[in-house]
Amino acid sequence: MYKLFFRLVFSRMDPEQAHRLAFRWIRRAARIPVLRTFLAAALAPRHRELRTEAFGLRMHGPFGLAAGFDKNAVGVDGMAMLGFDHVEIGTVTGEAQPGNPKKRLFRLVPDRALINRMGFNNEGSLAVAARLAAREPVFRTVVGVNIGKTKTVSEADAVADYVKSAERLAPYADYLVVNVSSPNTPGLRDLQATAALRPLLTAVRAAADRALPGRRVPLLVKIAPDLADEDVDAVADLAVELGLDGIIATNTTIARDGLGLVSAPAVVGERGGLSGAPLKTRSLEVLRRLYARVGDRITLVGVGGIENAEDAWQRILAGATLVQGYSAFIYEGPFWARAIHKGLVARLGTSPYATLADAVGADVKKAGRTV
Repeated sequence: MYKLFFRLVFSRMDPEQAHRLAFRWIRRAARIPVLRTFLAAALAPRHRELRTEAFGLRMHGPFGLAAGFDKNAVGVDGMAMLGFDHVEIGTVTGEAQPGNPKKRLFRLVPDRALINRMGFNNEGSLAVAARLAAREPVFRTVVGVNIGKTKTVSEADAVADYVKSAERLAPYADYLVVNVSSPNTPGLRDLQATAALRPLLTAVRAAADRALPGRRVPLLVKIAPDLADEDVDAVADLAVELGLDGIIATNTTIARDGLGLVSAPAVVGERGGLSGAPLKTRSLEVLRRLYARVGDRITLVGVGGIENAEDAWQRILAGATLVQGYSAFIYEGPFWARAIHKGLVARLGTSPYATLADAVGADVKKAGRTV
């Protein structure tokens, strides 16, 4: 039913307009008590065998909504109602910004992919912190907060900009993510170099601790799939050295060649980060490499090209404790999380593993590649 609706309605709309419309419907449904209870029962049934613990947080399952969908923390309960086990909001920047000029979001329907050059459009850390502080949760769900650099801030002042966001948002975050991997903010990816990343992560860790002295907020870093293998290793080693809680692999890619894209060249050639199915292979490669490097010392989050339960299961076997998605939600619709949960239960039940935790990294361990 949804795929027919997508073809007849959403596919004929501007992608950003369709996103706003669909998200508005989700938020409105979540505000109606009887309706949200019915929808949650239908779309978010709980499975005991999928219960997951990551960086000290307990979740109903391993599957969450990646950053980018809810930039301003306006629809956390709506996304939990649809079955996402955790919701990562953002990316939030130190100051409010409108993002890049429109048109800035493009569908590659034949490739089940998206290209975006949104440019971190959001209301800024002060407004988002106020909204999170005032939030009265309807559904119990883990909320991650993804922070990035304000576009107008120079690279020299980037650390201070991240620190400002961390101080404002850490008190309301179940976990905090430092995003240094979006291709749509000039100079941002340069911060992935360990010489720049070490002082940044150290400063954000200190800022989060100052903001919330009574609780240690888990800190993660999100990396790009376009990093060379040796740079992936360097980030992994730095994360262990600094005692980070996790790494999210991966963000969108600027690559186009070698991905088998069949959409119209004019769309494929649009500037921005490519997400969705074509990213699947490289994201999985990066995840496997990370797990081989860090083992169980750091929690890994797999994202990029996850379309179905088999994709999620492969990420778990490759080392991911948590998996996230976004792009496929556009194509699959509101029953997507339910289908992934059901498929994971089936795969776990026919596997040799008693729990999801036992399955994490199993393929890499079998290959003898872990540290």
